Amino acid sequence: MAIVRIQPLSAHLQPCAAPTDPAEKQVYTVWMRSLVFNGHGCTIYGQDGHVAYRVDNYACSRSREVYVMDSDGKTLIKLLKKNFGVFKTWKGYSYHHGPAGLEQENSKPWFSVQKAHRILKKGGQYSSSAVVTVCMSGKVYKVDGVSHKSEYRITTADGEFVAETKRKQTASGVVLGEDVLSLTLGPAADRLLVVGLVVVCGLLSRCI
Repeated sequence: MAIVRIQPLSAHLQPCAAPTDPAEKQVYTVWMRSLVFNGHGCTIYGQDGHVAYRVDNYACSRSREVYVMDSDGKTLIKLLKKNFGVFKTWKGYSYHHGPAGLEQENSKPWFSVQKAHRILKKGGQYSSSAVVTVCMSGKVYKVDGVSHKSEYRITTADGEFVAETKRKQTASGVVLGEDVLSLTLGPAADRLLVVGLVVVCGLLSRCI
């Protein structure tokens, strides 16, 4: 059963109009909370205000195995945490759905995210960066943000904009809590890949 508008959250999250031009950027709302009571995860609302993607780790926080699902609970991506010494790496595996709705995980990883070392910035804050490699194509992305926060920017290796997250504001300009974000995707962005990266960044910053 599809999950639709969640109250009272939806009273504060104004849905964005669907783009009429395919070249327009798409904007989603990310709530760093699970739909499951006392659970851990996050929920991503589409431009129509309905749930588009969700992560539910139930009673387990900071899990080493995380599943990204659609609103009906179908698995889209499996994320696995790998530790190689001081390096933290998350690998994403895509799923496809065969006859009778059977889920099949691809044996080879779709993408890999490796967290970089922290770099001290002015004001005593640490920058947080990660390198993303799409295993099938070898394409590389970069994620830049502030450590232990959910605001960051995703670009290609050449600096081309892919997506970014920021604190969400209401139509009247009120800034919502740190766990409610606006996710803006560039027109050429791979939506599901960006969703997977948003979840990984939430895990890296310990927001999920």
